[in-house]
Amino acid sequence: MTPQRRLERRPKARSLFDREIILRAIADSFVKLNPRWQARNPVMFTVEVGALAVLVFWLRDLFFAGGHNAGFDFAISAWLWFTVLFANFAEAVAEGRGKAQADHLRRTKTETYARRMSDGGEERVSAALLRKGDLVRVEAGELIPGDSDVTQGAAMVDESAITGESAPVIREAGGDRSAVTGGTRVLSDSIVVRISSNPGDTFLDRMIALVEGARRQKTRNEIALSILLSGLTIIFVFAVATLSPFSIYAGTMQSVTILIALFVCLIPTTIGGLLSAIGIAGMDRVLQRNVLAMSGRAVEAAGDVDTLLLDKTGTITLGNRQATEIIAAPGVSQGEAMRVAFLSSLPDETPEGRSIVTLARTTNGADGELPAGAAFVPFSAYTRMSGLDLPGGTAIRKGAPDAVRAWVRERGGDGAASVLEGDVERIARAGGTPLLLAQDSRVLGVIYLKDILKPKQRERFDRLRAMGIRTVMITGDNALTASAIAREAGVDDFLAQARPETKMQVIEREQAAGRLIAMTGDGTNDAPALAQADVGVAMNSGTQAAKEAANMVDLDSDPTKLIEIVEIGKQLLMTRGALTTFSIANDVAKYFAILPAMFAIAYPAMDTLNIMRLTTPQSAILSAVIFNALIIVALIPLALRGVAYRPRGANAVLRDNVLIYGAGGIIVPFIGIKFIDVLLAALHLT
Repeated sequence: MTPQRRLERRPKARSLFDREIILRAIADSFVKLNPRWQARNPVMFTVEVGALAVLVFWLRDLFFAGGHNAGFDFAISAWLWFTVLFANFAEAVAEGRGKAQADHLRRTKTETYARRMSDGGEERVSAALLRKGDLVRVEAGELIPGDSDVTQGAAMVDESAITGESAPVIREAGGDRSAVTGGTRVLSDSIVVRISSNPGDTFLDRMIALVEGARRQKTRNEIALSILLSGLTIIFVFAVATLSPFSIYAGTMQSVTILIALFVCLIPTTIGGLLSAIGIAGMDRVLQRNVLAMSGRAVEAAGDVDTLLLDKTGTITLGNRQATEIIAAPGVSQGEAMRVAFLSSLPDETPEGRSIVTLARTTNGADGELPAGAAFVPFSAYTRMSGLDLPGGTAIRKGAPDAVRAWVRERGGDGAASVLEGDVERIARAGGTPLLLAQDSRVLGVIYLKDILKPKQRERFDRLRAMGIRTVMITGDNALTASAIAREAGVDDFLAQARPETKMQVIEREQAAGRLIAMTGDGTNDAPALAQADVGVAMNSGTQAAKEAANMVDLDSDPTKLIEIVEIGKQLLMTRGALTTFSIANDVAKYFAILPAMFAIAYPAMDTLNIMRLTTPQSAILSAVIFNALIIVALIPLALRGVAYRPRGANAVLRDNVLIYGAGGIIVPFIGIKFIDVLLAALHLT
């Protein structure tokens, strides 16, 4: 596939303010004015109630009070409505980016027909009629009609419609690479699949629902922050309510409009308006890394992960062993060993057999075809060998060292244990698999099969370590092999000969110690651990059971993608903390704007608090309300992009929050409110 075609398959990258997203967000902003929607956000709900109340007073002043104060009431009401709309707009923009992704995914769904298998043969039916458990045959060039597992055969599958990656992948019956996704295309061969989900409940359907944010739930920290904001709102309700009798006593009775304006400016509307957008944007940033997060909770929990557990096969390693070296026995030339290894593996269609052929061709130039009349002897669990029977009685075998030695002895050779014993032991200690190679009564060499690590594993694990995350590899291999792979990959620890219940026990033990655990895996045997972990990341190449148990799915099947997930989680927490600090700090400037405007006439000494020298009381109040609305819009890009993350300690992050967003939250409103006041005065609007 050409780079151009690969580019076309990917959804178009969206800027923060893509025209299509903005237009949709503007419309959604008005839809979200529905009180039932606003009730989910207590801060903005009270602002909407205040805006409605001021609107009522404006109508009263306009029609029943001769227009007295109607202009001021209208301006305050309008800007309170803008405050709610701007908060809705921030949330809608964040959601819109996910909806754009969903639209792209929805376009990949096409009407598909399938060859459903039955006792009477095959019948052509619509994919919509398929049900869980149905068997379907899919030929090269056809779309897979639904989420399913390969039960017969193996094929190359194009998953670019889902992952965006043009490189096809192998899907085969058995093991952890049998799951296929509806809407992907078979490129070669023929496979039989068993449908694993009913229409409407496919992986693609769930992706569409999730990226639209339909099932997003609040995290524990977000709930705690919502409680704090609600508490502050209630406190300021009572605080402002007590100002009414106080103003009457002082002889400066304040209108309800002014009291509502004061209330809205005092409560933390900035973070209240941006809180939902921050969470949705975090999920969107994860999706941009080709990771599907089932909830905002998983993204946030990733920011606090202490320990990462990784399955070895298919997660840290590629999943198939490959030949990396062929060592000739004493008295045997390297060329002869290579030639025999090449011949014995030519008809061997296993990944290991193909890798031996490739190694012999690239390192020794081995080439040619099988001799006429040669018979392939496939690998058997009983013989633990494979090979060729050549015309004239010559036989070649490769396989487990003890099995090959026994075969050599049966054919009259000595099969001495000392032949290549040192190399066999060295390979085993290095975590590899040794295969002895023999022809008739002679041992010709040993083939080194090695678990191949996925690229740049050590560098990525070093980054995780720098972030304070401990990595533990979990595998069913013996301790010797596990130790070698763990050392090469650079993980901190390993657990060998692990069973599914062992993984669960490790996670439960770590969680009991107060740690947050992340787990990556791709197999059915990983499903219980993925479900138990605080952050469970399933590889898209893995089984359906693993993907359903996890709360994230990595569409690129890259286990170290968790580094980016953790960074996004930390970025989400830092963004929320920074904007909360800014929101609470910027109330200080509003005190200096509104309180002197309310009481300076009755208490002239309070005019000294008017350090901004605002023009009139009405201008001071209106300027504060306008700034309160506009600052939400100004901070939308930061809420969507997030605060830049760098691996640092909590003390450094807190210090920066106080110095940058705390101090900035005090200084910026003074400048902004004064500028708006000057502008209003210049335009004679107050």
